[in-house]
Amino acid sequence: MFRRGKEVIMMDWVTVIAAVITAGFAFLGVYTSNRKQAALVAYRLEKLEAKVDKHNSVIERMYKVESRLDTLEKTIQTLPPAGRQ
Repeated sequence: MFRRGKEVIMMDWVTVIAAVITAGFAFLGVYTSNRKQAALVAYRLEKLEAKVDKHNSVIERMYKVESRLDTLEKTIQTLPPAGRQ
């Protein structure tokens, strides 16, 4: 029962049931939307991790190549010059 001025307004059960049903569907919509968003974020995170792993692999390989290059340069510098005897 509500009072509006001098008149008393009675809420009927139909209004209450309609409000509960509406709230239930609103909750269901938000819940479903959040689950889909969480799945999308997880998928994107997996893809990003794969890209980072690939990048790290390239960095490690380049480090090994640079290390070998340094060794070869030192070896070349220690060789006697060609044409001298």
